Amino acid sequence: MASLGWLTPRRRSATARSVLAGEASAEAARKSAQDTPGAEPEFPVHGDDKAAAFFDLDNTVMQGAALFHYGRGLYKRKFFETRELAKFAWQQAWFRLAGFEDPDHMQDVRESALSIVKGHRVAELQSIGEEIYDEYMAERIWPGTRALAQAHLDAGQRVWLVTAAPVEIAQVIARRLGLTGALGTVAESLDGVYTGKLVGEPLHGPAKAEAVRALAAAEDLDLPRCAAYSDSHNDIPMLSLVGHPYAINPDSKLRKHAREKDWRLRDYRTGRKAAKVGIPAAAGVGAVAGGTAAAIALHRRRR
Repeated sequence: MASLGWLTPRRRSATARSVLAGEASAEAARKSAQDTPGAEPEFPVHGDDKAAAFFDLDNTVMQGAALFHYGRGLYKRKFFETRELAKFAWQQAWFRLAGFEDPDHMQDVRESALSIVKGHRVAELQSIGEEIYDEYMAERIWPGTRALAQAHLDAGQRVWLVTAAPVEIAQVIARRLGLTGALGTVAESLDGVYTGKLVGEPLHGPAKAEAVRALAAAEDLDLPRCAAYSDSHNDIPMLSLVGHPYAINPDSKLRKHAREKDWRLRDYRTGRKAAKVGIPAAAGVGAVAGGTAAAIALHRRRR
């Protein structure tokens, strides 16, 4: 028994010394890491005028697609008929619930939008865009992504939207969010009136990367010091240009690519939010379109 009494306090003493040694070692390692030149730097870097941030719009900065919300606003102003609104609503619900862009859907809705604005004055649509932002878009800005953009602004860096949406819409959103500006798809106009055609092609996929490259050259930016944010694998060319790529609310292909490349990910979605966004998109279209969107949303939430 005496021998056991001698062993017990020794074990306790050794354990206490081990804890102390471990804590001291951890503290020393922490301080060393802070002092090591190779440690991860603060980001975004304050005062770095060679750095900037580029944000995709649809499902990155804003829930859903700007063009679909714009279509709802134009319908409200009698630019087109209920049948066309049903088409917009279904495509918006599909886009939000599927979580990625379908090229055929996007091309279809672009052609519809161009035919709708043909013959209208640019100034008229710009003014309407301000109203539509307040009605349908302002409440759909992701707070998390908005905070990321603000962090770059607070660091003294420039921030641009880069989107396939019409440049007029993109500029309204950028201005309302206090961003530097926007790159977007340009619709042809003649004497201030839309012709129903595009200038070139939609700012999508590789075209976004080329726009960012050109803007960086014009603004004397260093792309390895810049950041880019997107939800879509279509924007991998743009994300690959910069030193700080972020996958925001990523689709499955982008999520996989981001993990392989060790890119940072942020996801601000929930199943509940997806369902809530899908249903209002069909509001006013009728029970069939609204019921279909709701049924799909409910099915996805149960999976």
